[in-house]
Amino acid sequence: MEAAKKRKEVLLSVRDMEVTFGTRRNPFKAVKGVSFDIYRGETFGLVGESGSGKTTIGRAIMRIHPISAGSILYKGERIDGKISRELDKKVISEIQMIFQDPMASLNERAKVDYIIAEGTYSTKKNLTRRQRTELVDESLLDVGLLPEFSSRFPHEFSGGQRQRIGIARALIMEPEFIIADEPISALDVSIRAQVLNLMSKLQRERDLTYLFIAHDLSVMRFISDRIAVIHKGTIVELADCEKLFAHPLHPYTKALLSALPLADPDREKNKKLIVYKPDECHYDYDKYPPAWREIEEGHFILANDRETEEYRAELG
Repeated sequence: MEAAKKRKEVLLSVRDMEVTFGTRRNPFKAVKGVSFDIYRGETFGLVGESGSGKTTIGRAIMRIHPISAGSILYKGERIDGKISRELDKKVISEIQMIFQDPMASLNERAKVDYIIAEGTYSTKKNLTRRQRTELVDESLLDVGLLPEFSSRFPHEFSGGQRQRIGIARALIMEPEFIIADEPISALDVSIRAQVLNLMSKLQRERDLTYLFIAHDLSVMRFISDRIAVIHKGTIVELADCEKLFAHPLHPYTKALLSALPLADPDREKNKKLIVYKPDECHYDYDKYPPAWREIEEGHFILANDRETEEYRAELG
């Protein structure tokens, strides 16, 4: 009972988020009215095509991009816009990000010990040099790297090792919530599983909460508890991982799933790809606009009345 209660504790809440780029004359709305909750201890997956707004949402939560509408609440406190110095320090320490490209996100001119410890210079100013070194060594060991690596430069490591350094840089801040922005997409297939297993292990050991951003649904199935599907800046479907794979309802979700490669060569050869055509699927949106609806318990979808009836009939 206590575990269930803990799992349902909302750590981060996003409500009607909008992110706009460009000028006032030529604005571009990259994220449109996005809302979701992330529970403590879970891995919340955000999946969609390139350019769908996934990374923008992650960077908005990190306060890299300002939001133009809506709100972001962390532990019940609003963290978008201007916030107090104390709350800013708390957010910097407790919310960390693992970036997509492990080479581009690391300072090539800095040694690993400085890269990992950099965040502590502003949040843990009272540490001695020895204490900081011990923290760096501990973080390296936590991600499966040797403490001796701290005196090297990023270019001396493989892609997988660089990503582990990026994870160590996040861990040293002792975060509670980590945004993982396509952390394995730039890595070789052979080491992707190692990084995913490492992230799962760290989550269990440290009670971490993840927002895991990716375009690959097969990866999402391996690591996520719940998945939100985003299309052109709007979330179109959200459900428990296995429920989404067993009963995808939105045409865009079905199109994404149909593109997944199958292990059976015969099935792969004969499978039918689904092409998402918004005008054909949502032909009456001008007259009957969609709304965010709960089709079944924990399964939400963007649909109007006609589509809602069709989806419920599909579920039986």
